[in-house]
Amino acid sequence: MGSTHVMVKMRVLGAGNGSYEANFLVDTGATDSLAPASSLHKIGLKPVGKKKYELADGNKVEYEFGLVEITVMDEITAGRVIFGPENAEPILGVTALESAGISVDPASQTLRMLPAIPLK
Repeated sequence: MGSTHVMVKMRVLGAGNGSYEANFLVDTGATDSLAPASSLHKIGLKPVGKKKYELADGNKVEYEFGLVEITVMDEITAGRVIFGPENAEPILGVTALESAGISVDPASQTLRMLPAIPLK
């Protein structure tokens, strides 16, 4: 099975200054999104908390996180982003995808807009 990438823009909530744009790996196994800490600091994002996360190899690591505006496929949402290691590939987690009304077609590995976001 291949991987899916999408261009994502992150901005500090309520701030008009810079943004961080990158090609993010879409990871439906990840709850939160992740970006290199230096890129998030560069746009003025400040950590608001810490959480323990379980990595793909089973290790548990504590990371700081912040709250950002997320634009993906011309849809705007907001969510948590982890201040990741400098060599980390940016990851777009399932929470941001779902809140933007985007799903992943597992057969074609493509993203598609939902006709409506479920409220049930």
